[in-house]
Amino acid sequence: MITENDLELISSVISLSDALFSSRPEKKCDIAAAPLLRASPEKEEDNITAAITDTSVSLQNIARKISSCSRCRLCGGRKNTVPGIGVPNPLVLVIGEGPGADEDATGEPFVGKAGQLLDKMLAAICLSRKTNCFIANIVKCRPPNNRDPQQDEADACRSFLDAQISVLKPKLILTLGRIAVQNLLNTTTGINRLRGQFFEYKGIPLLPTYHPSALLRNEDLKRPAWEDLKVFRSRLEEMTGCSFDPKAQGGSSVK
Repeated sequence: MITENDLELISSVISLSDALFSSRPEKKCDIAAAPLLRASPEKEEDNITAAITDTSVSLQNIARKISSCSRCRLCGGRKNTVPGIGVPNPLVLVIGEGPGADEDATGEPFVGKAGQLLDKMLAAICLSRKTNCFIANIVKCRPPNNRDPQQDEADACRSFLDAQISVLKPKLILTLGRIAVQNLLNTTTGINRLRGQFFEYKGIPLLPTYHPSALLRNEDLKRPAWEDLKVFRSRLEEMTGCSFDPKAQGGSSVK
């Protein structure tokens, strides 16, 4: 579990952000409905429902293919594949590097300590895997002893991730840590130089930030990670016309 110190530090950083972030009056958004940016006639709502259903089926088909994959050596040591989790019509796709022990045991991404911290980070800008995000990884099976995925392993999984992106059609991508952004952008530049800036992947704006595991190891990274999230929030607000400030949603989600 995340310690009280971890949560207090995140809360204090977010409180300090009030002085750094210039808020402006914006309309309140239902974050669960944020991907549906305008009111629709009944017929269009039926079409949207059908599209979401089709997306869910497509995601299930991709997950089924992942579950039987033996393209690389990682398949030999897995308990479960970890295709991803979230809503089928996300505003945001969050991409990490690969499953750990907890994820391998459950078949879901980011369920351990880093996952709990990730949920707090997302909640700080009105995002959630339950309402408007999908969370996935570069590789879908756990590397031995949680080592970094090797390049051939990441390459073997790339078509699965690209298929998910094609189906999900997220508005923005948030990458977590060095491995994710280096693989997607095909670069060797370090995360310290890449973080907090927007790039593009398949025409979708992409912003890298630190992996939650890194924040648990080094509390000094939590402040710059919050700065990255504020930049990400601003782009979300520009694209949707909605507020992603928890105060506009009735109070902060981080205690």
